[in-house]
Amino acid sequence: MSESLVIVAIDFGTAYTGYCYWDQSHTENIKYVSWGSGHGYRTPKTPTCALFSPSKQLRYFGYEAVIKYNTMVSEESRRWYFFENFKMELYQKKITKNLMIPAKNGKPFPALHVFAESLRYLKEHALSTISKQTFGKEFTASDVTWVLTIPAIWDAAAKQFMREAASQAGLVSELNSHKLILALEPEAASLWCKQLPKEGFVSEGAGGNTFNQSPGVQYVTVDCGGGTIDITVHEVQENGSLKEIRRASGGGWGGTHVDKEFMACLREIFCHGVWGRYETEHPGELQKMMYQFSTQKCTSEEQDLEFFCHPNLIKCAQEKKEMAEFFKEVEGASWSDGYIRITHKKLRSFFESSIKQIISEVEAVLSTPEINVEYILLVGGYASSKFLQEGIKKHFGGRCSVLCPFDSQLAIAKGAILFGVSPQIIRSRVSALTYGIAVAERFDPAVHDESKRRVNKTGDYIYCTDLFAILVKKGQSVEYNETTEYLYSAIDDDQESMNFRFFCTERLSAMYVDETGLDMIGSFTVPMPNTDLGREREVKLNLKFGSTEIQATATDLSSCETQTIKLDFLTEQN
Repeated sequence: MSESLVIVAIDFGTAYTGYCYWDQSHTENIKYVSWGSGHGYRTPKTPTCALFSPSKQLRYFGYEAVIKYNTMVSEESRRWYFFENFKMELYQKKITKNLMIPAKNGKPFPALHVFAESLRYLKEHALSTISKQTFGKEFTASDVTWVLTIPAIWDAAAKQFMREAASQAGLVSELNSHKLILALEPEAASLWCKQLPKEGFVSEGAGGNTFNQSPGVQYVTVDCGGGTIDITVHEVQENGSLKEIRRASGGGWGGTHVDKEFMACLREIFCHGVWGRYETEHPGELQKMMYQFSTQKCTSEEQDLEFFCHPNLIKCAQEKKEMAEFFKEVEGASWSDGYIRITHKKLRSFFESSIKQIISEVEAVLSTPEINVEYILLVGGYASSKFLQEGIKKHFGGRCSVLCPFDSQLAIAKGAILFGVSPQIIRSRVSALTYGIAVAERFDPAVHDESKRRVNKTGDYIYCTDLFAILVKKGQSVEYNETTEYLYSAIDDDQESMNFRFFCTERLSAMYVDETGLDMIGSFTVPMPNTDLGREREVKLNLKFGSTEIQATATDLSSCETQTIKLDFLTEQN
C-alpha cells in the first residue's frame, strides 16, 4: 500500500497524454482531468506536443502547443522547436543521456530536456489541480507517489531515461526514489479491466462481454497506443494476483502508423515536388492538417472524410497544374471545392498494414504452446478504432472473447493508479532477454580459452576473464519479490573496488561476454576500501528482476556496508 496521501498516474503517450489521481480520503474515486476546454474540446487526454521558444524554454504543451504552432507564420515556426510523437525516439534506438532528437524544423534538440520539461509541466498541472480539488490545501511533489506508464516492450535504457527525465523534472528528489514507480502500460490497463463490471465493455465476441476472473483464466492485453502496440499475456492466480506467462511483444504499429499512411497518400496526390515543398515551407499548416486527420480517423460513422485544404498548399499545387488534375491518378481521393475528400474505403486502407501486423503478432501469441487464452482485451486510444475492433473480432472472435472498455483511453492511467497502490498484484513476470554479468574465475585449461587467461598483480592467481555469468534467462518466470544472491571475490590484494559489467542477449546461453549477440548495456562499481584481508574479501550482489525495473544492492562483506546500486544503462558503453 502506498504511504503517500496522493497517487498521480501519468499516461505519457506517443500521441496523447493524460493523468489520473487518487487520494486516501476518497479511495473509491479515481479522478481524471479534461483537457482543451478553452479551445472547444473536452477530452481525457491532450496531444503529446511540446513547443519550445528559440531560447529552448518550454512555452506551450498539449492543445496550447498545437494551436500556437498552427497559427505561427512560416518564418516564425522555423525558429521555434515543435515536437510531436517524440516518445517513439526511445523505441529501438541506442539511448544515452546526450541523445539528440529533431524538432519539426529539423534542428537537433536534447531529448532529455524535451521529456523532462514536458513532465515538469504535467507535474505542476497535477499539483495545481489537486490543490483546487482539496479546498486550497497545498501539495508538493514530495507528497505524491508518481506512477509513470511505459511500454512493456521498452528496453532497460529507455526505462532509465524516463526515470532520469522524471527526476530532472522534479517529480522526485532522488533518482531511485520509491515514490516514482514505472508501470507497464498493458499491465496497468489489464488491472483496470479486471475490476470492471460487464457493462464496462463495448466490444463483444464469443462468450459475450463478461470478463471471468476465476483462477487459471488466461487473457491477452493488446495495448493499442499512438506509437507502439504492446501485447502481454497473464493468468489469474488463486489470490487474484496476476502471473505473466509470456514475455511482452509488439512493435511500432500504433495509431501514428495510420497517420503515416495518410501522409503517404497526400504525397502521392501532390506529386512533382509539390508536397515536399509544402512540408518544408509551411510546417504549421501541415501539422494542423495531420491533427485534423488524427482526430477523425477513428470515427465510427461509415462515411467519407473531408479535410480543408489550406491556401498555401493550393498555391504550391496550382503552380504545377489545376487542383483537380492531381487527384485523377489516385483512387479513393478527390477534390471537392476547397476540400480533400477521402472515401471510407480509402480510409480503411490506411489501417490495413497496422491491423495486419497486430493480428499476426496476436496470432503468434495464441500459437505459443501451453497458452490457452479466453479473452483479448483491446485498450489504449487506438483501440477506439472500429476498423481495429472489427479486424481483431473477425479474426479471433471465434476462439475467444474480444473486449474493449468504454474508456479505453483512460484504462492505462486508471490501472496505473491501482498498480501504484499495490505493485505486488503482478505476482511474476517473464524475462524478455537473458541477462548476465562479466565475471572471472580460476583458469581451467581444459575449459577456458587461452586468450582469456590472465594473472593477478602478485602472480599467485591465474584466472579466466570475460566469462558470462547468467543472472536470469530469456523466458524465465521471476517472482515479484524474488531476490537472487551472488558472491564475488577480489582478484588483487590491493583491489579497492569491484566493477560489474551488465550484458543482455536474445540467446539462452553464452560462454564469454564478447561473443556475437551479447550487448553491454550497463555497469556499476562497488567500493571496497578496506584491503586488510587481501584477496579474502567478497562482495555480495542481490538482484531483483521481478519488478518493472531491474533493482540491485551490493554489500562489501569486509565493511558490511550495503548500498543500492544504480544500474547505468545510459552511459555510452565501450
